[in-house]
Amino acid sequence: MNTMKKWTALAATIALVLGLSACAGMSSQDRNTAVGAGAGAVLGSVLTGGSAVGTVGGAAVGGVIGNRVNP
Repeated sequence: MNTMKKWTALAATIALVLGLSACAGMSSQDRNTAVGAGAGAVLGSVLTGGSAVGTVGGAAVGGVIGNRVNP
């Protein structure tokens, strides 16, 4: 089970890095949404011990919050 947590954290980190690297041509609202989703996925994964549901839920909540943040 510990190996699964490491892989989930690695996958979430890679998704965050790739998401941030693709932000060059985005509007600020789109960028905030992507950053919020990435950060939410990592936080959701950490808080739920690598649960896929926690990761997806964190990404969804983070994306919504990031979308609502005014630049």
